[in-house]
Amino acid sequence: MAAIPRDASIDSTLAMLRDTYRFISKRCQFYGSDLFETRIMLRKTIYQPTLFMRGGIMPGRIEKTLFGRGGVQGLDDAAHRHRKKMLLSVMTPAQVEQLIETASREWHIAARKWASMGEVVLYDALQELLTRAACTWAGVPPREEETRLRTRQITALFDDAATLGPRHWWARLARKFAERWMSRIVAQIQTGDLTPPPTSAAHIIAGHQDLTGGFLSHRIAAVELLNVVRPTVAVAVYITFVAHALQSHPECRQKLRSGEKGYAELFAQEVRRFYPFFPFVMARARHDFDWKGYKFSRGTRVLLDLYGTNHDTRTWRAPEKFDPDRFRKWDPSLYNFIPQGGGDPAVNHRCPGERNCPN
Repeated sequence: MAAIPRDASIDSTLAMLRDTYRFISKRCQFYGSDLFETRIMLRKTIYQPTLFMRGGIMPGRIEKTLFGRGGVQGLDDAAHRHRKKMLLSVMTPAQVEQLIETASREWHIAARKWASMGEVVLYDALQELLTRAACTWAGVPPREEETRLRTRQITALFDDAATLGPRHWWARLARKFAERWMSRIVAQIQTGDLTPPPTSAAHIIAGHQDLTGGFLSHRIAAVELLNVVRPTVAVAVYITFVAHALQSHPECRQKLRSGEKGYAELFAQEVRRFYPFFPFVMARARHDFDWKGYKFSRGTRVLLDLYGTNHDTRTWRAPEKFDPDRFRKWDPSLYNFIPQGGGDPAVNHRCPGERNCPN
C-alpha cells in the first residue's frame, strides 16, 4: 500500500490562507502526487458519495454564514437526495427561463439608471439588481424600502463568510436577520396568508415534506429558500469576472458582438473555468477504503481542489490562458470541470443551480 505524501509543515492553515486557490495544486505538484496529507487548524486533512460524506464536516464559521444550519449541503444519503430533488424541481428549464426574463427586466431598468450616473461600481450595482431579480423570481419580492437592506444581508452571506473580525460577525448577524425574514414568509405561505406562484421556489419549499412526511421547520425552509436566492445573487461575482474578461480580451468582445453562434456559451464556460470562485470543498471518509493504492481511514477529512482541477494541465491545455475556444472540442465530464463541485447534481453535492451561471 502506497504511503500518502505528508506535508512537512506542522500546520498549513496560514499557508492555505495566503494562497487559498493554489495551495492544494502547488503542494500536489511539489510532491508529484494527486493527494497529500497536511493539517488544517491542527487537524489531519487529506469523490464519490459511497466513499465520502458531508454531514458534520462543515466548519462552523461557514455553516453559520454561507450555508446555514440544516441545509442540503450538510445532508447525506436518502435525506440529501430527497432534499436535492426538491431543489432541482425549482431549477427546471422553464423556471430558469423565467429567472432570465426577470433578471433581464431588472438589467434594463438598472441600465437606464446607470446611464445618468457619472460612475457605477459594477459589483455593488449587480448585487442589488440580482437581489431584486432573484427574490421576485423566487416569490419573495422585497418591499422597495427594504431592498437595499436585504441586498446587504444576502451579499454578506457569501462576501464576508470566510473573513475575519467584524465582517465575519456581520455575516453571522446577516444570516440571522435573513432567516427571520424568510421564516416569516414561509409561515405566511403555510397559513395561506401569502400565495406566491405555484412554481416559485417559495411555494415549493414551503410545501416540501421530508422523508417522515412532515413539513420542514420554518427556519430550515428559510435556509433552503436562501440557498436558492443567495447563489443567484452571487452570480454578481461571475458577471464582474465577465466584465474583466471583456476588458482584458478585446478579441473576445469582437466575437460576441459579431453574434457568432454558440460563442457566448463558450465564453461563459471559460469565465467559470478561468476565474476563482470556491477554492475547494470539504468532505469526510465514511468508511475505510483504498484508492489507487492509497489507504483512507474512516473519518479522514478530505479537500477536493476545485480551482486546481479547473487548471490541471492534464485536462486543460495552457490552463493559465483565457481561451473560450478550448470548449469547442471539450469532452464534457462531471469531474474535470468543477467550478461548483463535482459529480451529478441530482445525487452528489454539486450545486443544483449551476445551470443558471452560463445563462
